[in-house]
Amino acid sequence: MSGDAKRLNGLPEAVGAYTIWGFMPLFFKQLQGISPVEIVAHRVMWSVLLVLAILWARKSLHEFRTAIADPRTRRFMIASTTLIAANWLIYIWAITNQHILAGSLGYYINPLINVALGVLFFGERMNRTQMIAITLAAAGVLVLASESLASIWISLSLAGSFGLYGMVRKMAPVGSLPGLACETVLLLPFAIGYALWAHLYDPTPGFGYSTYTDAFLIAGGAITTAPLLLFASAARKMPLSTLGFVQFIGPTIQFMLGVFVYDEPFTRAHAICFSLIWSAVVVFCLDGVRRSRAARLAQQAA
Repeated sequence: MSGDAKRLNGLPEAVGAYTIWGFMPLFFKQLQGISPVEIVAHRVMWSVLLVLAILWARKSLHEFRTAIADPRTRRFMIASTTLIAANWLIYIWAITNQHILAGSLGYYINPLINVALGVLFFGERMNRTQMIAITLAAAGVLVLASESLASIWISLSLAGSFGLYGMVRKMAPVGSLPGLACETVLLLPFAIGYALWAHLYDPTPGFGYSTYTDAFLIAGGAITTAPLLLFASAARKMPLSTLGFVQFIGPTIQFMLGVFVYDEPFTRAHAICFSLIWSAVVVFCLDGVRRSRAARLAQQAA
């Protein structure tokens, strides 16, 4: 297989994963009025069943048992569980409270947060191009913060929690699917407890309110697991530099939904902020192309 073909191998799965993540606001908007905590609780419960069923079908349940039984791995999983639960909760709250644009901005910033975390925790060095990208992104955040303090915390919280989550999962000695099984199983007692309390005592609509609502709450398991499986498949088949470009599909779709479908306010500060962020994304991607090309040439020369 040629080098270009290898780079494109896995592209359909990557595009599929980020497209699903991009359209998630459409899914969670159907649960408007339901407590975000209850939505996360059901997302956890139905994900556990689906993920364990997939591991069983693959004859890989031993990977989950080994991971959760190991004290060191379990500590990593507790940390990642806390971070991803916070990320899910903030994201769902943002969507159901008309802050899709803030969520979109968070996931545009996330790759740049990853670079910063690499410098802080792994001793990686930023080159000049990456520093320019991060400076542009920071300027965009500051512009928006000057006008929209009420929503900028959403973007920064989503970017920070998902960036730290990715860092912990990078350090954890466990695969993506067994890791998700560990995370959802660790959250399961809290999820079941809250879901039962909400069903018995919460006066707002929730599980049992209607067949339509129940179907969407149950489908939360699939909407959590399916893109992760596609992403894991793509990550095994294609270079991370190529995968890095594809990840901007998700926040771009979310941005379009926020502006053109749900008519969220798009102010002058938003325009300046997103212009700076998109400029940072272009710089970031160009740097990725340059480094990928240099690595390929070095490999050919070796």
